[in-house]
Parts: sequence; C-alpha cells; structure tokens
Amino acid sequence: MRLFRPLAIAIALLGLAMLPAWAQSRGPLKIEINQGVIEPIPFALPAFVAENAGAQQYVQQIDQVISADLSGTGLFREIPQSAYISRITSFDAPVQYGDWKAINAQALITGAVSIQGSQILVKFRLFDVFSGQPLGQGLQFAGSADTWRRMAHKVADAVYSRITGEGGYFDSRVVFVSESGPKNARQKRLAIMDYDGANVQYLTSGKTLVLAPRFSPDGKRILYTSYKTGEPRIYVMDLATRQARILDDQQGTMTFAPRFSPDGNTVVFSLERGGNTDLYLLNLATGQRTQLTNSPSIDTGPSFSPDGKQIVFESDRSGSQQIYIMSASGGAVTRISFGAGRYSTPVWSPRGDLIAFTKQYEGRFHIGVMRTDGSDERLLTASFLDEGPTWAPNGRVLMFMRETSGVNGAPSLYTVDVSGRNLRKVPTPGDASDPSWGPLLP
Repeated sequence: MRLFRPLAIAIALLGLAMLPAWAQSRGPLKIEINQGVIEPIPFALPAFVAENAGAQQYVQQIDQVISADLSGTGLFREIPQSAYISRITSFDAPVQYGDWKAINAQALITGAVSIQGSQILVKFRLFDVFSGQPLGQGLQFAGSADTWRRMAHKVADAVYSRITGEGGYFDSRVVFVSESGPKNARQKRLAIMDYDGANVQYLTSGKTLVLAPRFSPDGKRILYTSYKTGEPRIYVMDLATRQARILDDQQGTMTFAPRFSPDGNTVVFSLERGGNTDLYLLNLATGQRTQLTNSPSIDTGPSFSPDGKQIVFESDRSGSQQIYIMSASGGAVTRISFGAGRYSTPVWSPRGDLIAFTKQYEGRFHIGVMRTDGSDERLLTASFLDEGPTWAPNGRVLMFMRETSGVNGAPSLYTVDVSGRNLRKVPTPGDASDPSWGPLLP
C-alpha cells in the first residue's frame, strides 16, 4: 500500500483547490481531500546502523542528506529523534510499530551502512507505520566511499517514489553559470553541482564570457554559448574529459540558445545573420544544418517536446515576445501565449504536460507554467527579476534565477514546485545564474 497515491500527489502538485491532508484511522493510512493546504507527512529516520568499522563516520552525514532531501520537498516533516521511544540497533530487528504510532510517525525509514574495502554499501527499508507493513522490498546501493552523498540521494529518491508515486530527482546535477566580480568586469564561468548545491566543480576558467549551459539527455555533455572568438558561438563539452569543441562556426553569423533533442543527436539553436534571427537544427553526426523558421523577427529560446516531435520557442513576430509551437521539422507555427505581458524562455516539461516560461508584466518578472495549448496559465513566482526556468527530472519542480534589485543586486538560484509552493534558495558559493537541471544519474 502506498502512503501517497499518484492521483493525490498529482492533484497537490497541480495546485488545485482541494489538497490532501493526512488522517489517522483504525485501518491503513488514508487520504482525506478536504483542505487547502498540504500537511507534510511525519516520518521517522532513526540513525542508520554502522555495521562494521569505518562505517560510523558516514552514518550521520547520510542521515542528514536523506532528511534534507525529503524535508526540502515540503511534502515531508521529520519527527525529531528526541521524541523516539524505540531505537534501531540492528537492521534486521523487527519493527515495534506501536512505539512509532505513539509519536505519530506515518512513515519509518531504517537503514544500515557498511564499508567493504574501498566501497560503501547503504541499505534501507521503508514502513507504513499505521498499516504495520513494509512498503516494498528493502533496497541497497553501493559505490566508492567518496560517493556516500549519492547513496543518500538514492535512498531519498526511492522513499520519495514509493510514497508519492512520482519519480525522484535528488540524485541529479545542475550545470549553471557561476558569477563573481564587479558589475563592470563580471566573471562568468561554467560550473556543475549536485541538485542541492553540494560538490561544486568549475568547468571553465572564467576568462571568456559563457552563457546558457544545457545538459544532454544522458547527462554526459553540455551545450553552452561562449564569446571565445569575440562573437557568440555554441560549444559542446564532454563532461568526462572537460574537452569542448565549437559547433557550426560559420563566418558572418552569431549562434546561441542551443538545446539538445531528446535523443541527443540533434541541436536546435538560434542563428543571427544580417540582423535577423531564426531557428536551425544541426545534426551532430553529419554537421548538416536545417533552417526551421524564416521570419523578419527574433526567434529564439527553443525547446523540444519530450517525444522530439515539436519545438516550443519565443518570438517577437507579433510585436512583442510570445510563445509559439511548431513541428520539429519546421513549417507552420502556432501561438499559445495570449495573456498580458511578455513571454520568454519556454521549456517543455519532461512529462510533456506543461511548458514553463518567464513572464514580464507590470514591472515584475514571474516564473509560470501553462498547458501545451496555452491554457491554464499559472504564475508561480513574482519578483524584481525571475527568469530561465529548468525542470527537475520528474517534471514536478522548477529551478530558476532570481536577481535582487538595487545597486548591489545579485543573481541566485531558487526552486519552486509546480503548484507555486515551497520556494527555496539553492546554496551556491557565490552568485549564480542560467541553471540547467540534468537527468537522474545512472
């Protein structure tokens, strides 16, 4: 039995008026859809058991990451360990469900950590306290000792998926632009980090201006725009080797705003020539370039649908920035944004159901979502400057850049779920912009 049925979580995350609250009953945990807010699920996370020498140093760190992952969604609330009646001293010991019911824990996560040579092994079990039953089979994850954070994220992903019916997103990375220095001499370099801001690594030196990095579907490459040649040009970098090469270096043009196709074999991008900007496709294997649009306007910000059959993009062909959809092979375009204001940076959800965008209206910037036909537009944020949304792998959370106003205004990264709830700042070493959320790691 699931604690959180897929239908219920879908309703909650779509931000409808009636959202799930949890109630204790005589039988298994049930859902009552009768409140306008979400009551987070109380869960207990006893310290994982260190099963041999060397494991103890990882236990507290792993527990902290699992707790932060789940609590950070806004759907879960950890019960403090000071309230516990039972203690878990053995991974295989039977669960005393009455002790956990007494403190109103509705989910119980138990686990163990062991070190085997240079490897770390993390195993866990998840229990529905009120039904007195385990939720699925126990799982274990193994890797080198320095990947303990990944092991913790994998546990949290498995717990999240079993309880919500949704895919996880914790064991993933984000590539972004790290910014530093004064406004008149800004240094921008590519960086990559875990989804929660940990393990930041820099991919470029900062000597050359870089913009808009984008992950490949397999997470092994990134596209970005660089001014290394003096004009904006698209580069592709192999993340394993950190080697980058230029794409489509044609004289008299500027190329920017690239994005991979879902199969990773094609890149869609903007090309400016003679003051006109159109969309093009580039086959990475053959180098063949295909023009998609031919309009006296600025067509940019393209993003493929998950099935690769359509492209959403922004254009000022109507007199102001709006969002359009067309076939991935070009042809007729259909406008889908009709609200007041200007729309930009559209990006298709990995689930295929929504398109996220930036909207400028009445002096404020917003991150919003709409259905793929333009209906059900909802603004999730509002500030001096919010822009550039990117989707989590499960299509339920967005990351974006927010810049504060004033002379000392600086860009930072934030996340918000698709209901507009749970706005959170992502910790980064310094200023940050242009995030791109990658896929779940293998």
